[in-house]
Parts: sequence; structure tokens; C-alpha cells
Amino acid sequence: MNPFAPLLFALSILGIIVIVGVLKSIRIIPAQSVAVVERLGKYSGNLEAGFHVLVPFIDRVKYRHSLKEQAVDVPSQPCFTLDNVKVDVDGVLYFKVVDPKKACYGISDYRYATVQLAQTMMRSVIGKLELDRTFEEREQINGEILKQIDEATDPWGVQITRYEIQNIRVPDNILKSMEVQLTADRDKRAMINRSIGEMTSRINTSSGVKSEAINRSEGEKQRLINEAEGKAAEIRALARATAESLQRIAKALEEDGGDAALALQISEGYVKELNKLARPSTKLVLPMDLTDINSVLQTVSRMVQENEKL
Repeated sequence: MNPFAPLLFALSILGIIVIVGVLKSIRIIPAQSVAVVERLGKYSGNLEAGFHVLVPFIDRVKYRHSLKEQAVDVPSQPCFTLDNVKVDVDGVLYFKVVDPKKACYGISDYRYATVQLAQTMMRSVIGKLELDRTFEEREQINGEILKQIDEATDPWGVQITRYEIQNIRVPDNILKSMEVQLTADRDKRAMINRSIGEMTSRINTSSGVKSEAINRSEGEKQRLINEAEGKAAEIRALARATAESLQRIAKALEEDGGDAALALQISEGYVKELNKLARPSTKLVLPMDLTDINSVLQTVSRMVQENEKL
């Protein structure tokens, strides 16, 4: 029997153990993943995507994390609004690990803790709003919950990217009351809009009548002004023509034969006026010498002579 056989057997066993240890120390980390390594029970570092070799029997991979964004359902839970209405609210939480060391050693289970925190924050935010506002301000609720959770999870190495409320369930009796209220509000708005429309129509009609009356009065005013200006212009023209005529007559009277010409013109006018009176339907009482043209001419000549003496 070979005296070295036990030694060779022990060396063989030791070699196998070393080979197995070396093979187990090889780590291949996929993309968007990270492994947390401990050395003799103490945090050593992170292994990112790629090929890695650990120190056999000393280093070991303690935790693995995905760096991808994760979506977790936040279970439905009862919440009370500011006006003491009970509603059931559920949502979806989106987050990702940004610091693997904090995610491992900052808290025992960051997923569970994040969901519980989201539920707590949801109750807190819903409790500050009335029932109607919970439906109208979903974006504000989501933003407030996101802000508070993100601040609380920072020590855990977790970043909250989004929070979305899925459903807000209201009791049936409250839902019926809301439907009645909405119907009443719609009817009220319809009546208000109808009254506003009628008021606007009346205002427009009265404004149109007013504008029409103003335009008509302005037109009448302008017409009267134009007629007055026309009459004034006519009077001025007649006055100028009369003045020129009188000036010419006066000048003609100063010349030789002017008296005879004036008497002749007056006689012609006299005859024309007698012709106008000679109508079958005209009845007039005339002086005895009205038809005596000689007496008329003598009277005119005497007036002219007296005027010359003056």
C-alpha cells in the first residue's frame, strides 16, 4: 500500500473544493441589475452588469436588485374625506432602486414598506379634501402623494417616479345623492343660461331700437340743418340779386331817359298783374281808376320827380 495515498486523496479533495469554490466565485450580472457583495459578513461593494470573479470563501453575493422601474399595485383601502364620506381608493405605484446599498441595509423590505407608506399617504391626502374635490383634483392628489412618498423613501435608496389613483369607489347612497345634486346643478345652470340669454336678447333689442332712434333723429336734425342752410343761402342770393337790381335801377335813373324807362317797366308790371286778376273765378273790388293806365303813369312820374328833389 502506497504510504502517500491518504495524502494524495486529501490533496485531490482539496483541489476539487478549490475548483468548485473558484467556479462558484464567478458571477455574471445581467443588464439593469446589480448584486451586493459582502466580505466576511460586511458590505464590500456592488457588482454591476458584466463578468465578475469573487474571492473564494471570503466574498459572497448577499442581495440582488433590479434597476428597472417597477410597478406595484396599492391595494384598495377605506379613506374618509374632509366631509366625513367613506370612499375606497386604490392605485398604482411606480418606483426604482437608485442606491442598492441603502435598499439592502436601510430597510428590511423596501417593496412592502413603500406600499404601506403609499396607503398611509393616500389616507392623509384624501382626508384633507371634500368628496367633490377628490374627483376633480386627481392630478393634485397624485402629485402630493408622490412628493411625500419620495421624500420618505430617500433613506431607503428608492426613487418614486409616479403614483396614479385607479379607482375611487363611493357608497351607493352617496352616489345617488351626488346624481340628484348634479341633476339639480345642471337644471340650475340651464335656467341661468336661459335667463342670461333672454336678458342679452332684450338688451340687444333695446340697444338696436335706441341706435335706430338716435340715427333717425340725427338724420332729421341734419335734414333740417340742410334745409335751413339752403333757405338761408336762397335768401342771401335773393338779397344780393335784389341789391344789385336796385343798384342798377338807381344808376339807370341817374342817366337820361331813366325816368321813362322806370315808368315803362312799372306799367308792364301793372299790366301783368291785371292779367293775373282777369280770371273767371276771381271776384275783386277794385278802385275806380285802377284800369286808368294814364293816371297810373302820372302817379309814377310824380313819385320819381319828388324823389329827385329829395
